[in-house]
Amino acid sequence: MDEALTPLVPEATVARLPIYLRGLVDLANDEVGTVSSEQLAATAGVNAENVRKDLSILGSYGKRGVGYEVDFLIEQIKRVLGAGVPIPVVIVGAGNLGRALTHYGGFAAGGFPVKGLVDSSPEAIGQEIAGITVEPFEKLSDVVKKNNCALGIIATPASAAQMVADQLVAAGIYSILNFAPGLVAVPEAVTLRKVDLATELHILAFHEQQRERNE
Repeated sequence: MDEALTPLVPEATVARLPIYLRGLVDLANDEVGTVSSEQLAATAGVNAENVRKDLSILGSYGKRGVGYEVDFLIEQIKRVLGAGVPIPVVIVGAGNLGRALTHYGGFAAGGFPVKGLVDSSPEAIGQEIAGITVEPFEKLSDVVKKNNCALGIIATPASAAQMVADQLVAAGIYSILNFAPGLVAVPEAVTLRKVDLATELHILAFHEQQRERNE
């Protein structure tokens, strides 16, 4: 993508763009041609003011009384996010979580095909999961280079997460999604996103308790 055509997008906006995209794709599937900021906010579960501000950063202001063109917004957001150009993924960890992630078709559909899967367990090495053969962890760098992987997913126990992150960085991966619990430190140049399922469940449990107390 031509950097000259890429707007400077704040991190908070970047975090919301995939949410807008998901809502817009749903609207497009329902053959909706235009959408207002309020409708998109409701579909995406965000604030309408945020929608208008974020889309203005992208250069989209909509038309008074008409709204935004759904198909155009989809392409615009995809361009900013780099969608359309597949980004190969390597998953470290072929346990239950790693296997589930490898089978998840949403990665490929979203432009993130899983091209590599590595594990340190002799029992897992050599197995084929969703068409991908599990390679030894020692071959991580080779797997990354062979498949041009640009994104790494950590699906290991917490005790191995930091070591795996270090090896991903050493293999040339600068974008990491971490599913392992616990803290992981990476160099400043590396982008690390964490998915903490236990924390999310605790938050849901809190709201469930609040709901029960108010009934």
